[in-house]
Amino acid sequence: MTITAPPREPARRKQDVLGRLETELDVWVATADADGTPCLVALWFLWDGRDVWMSTRPGNPTGRNLRAGGRTRLAFGDTRDVVLIDGAVAAYASAGVPPAAAEAFAAKTGWDPRRESAAYDWFRVRPHAVQSWHGVPELRGRHLMRDGVWTV
Repeated sequence: MTITAPPREPARRKQDVLGRLETELDVWVATADADGTPCLVALWFLWDGRDVWMSTRPGNPTGRNLRAGGRTRLAFGDTRDVVLIDGAVAAYASAGVPPAAAEAFAAKTGWDPRRESAAYDWFRVRPHAVQSWHGVPELRGRHLMRDGVWTV
């Protein structure tokens, strides 16, 4: 495959990232345990305009790692349309999740973890770094957010 499209300008890349955060249903969630054993799963998510919200069982590896590690990397797309988001994690039990976040999550996904008989925890990811690129021609300028501040 030959890439013939010119690289997108940073403002366009940011617009594309925000569009994906609004429309995608799943995000890849990368974590590691205290020994460094990696875990990668796809979870449904909600973007509220500032944070990414996800829910998963507290006893599974992803739930344990998110709670204990306090950080994650989220990923969208394939190797030709990459979005990476590094962020700090805050964990909430179902009783403590902000109702607006849980209700918006349920409206987007059609699933409300608070209504499950099994326990689900909630995780808020506040982005501190965002990268986006379409192949090698866009590697330059791929950093759209650093230290929690959009660079564009």
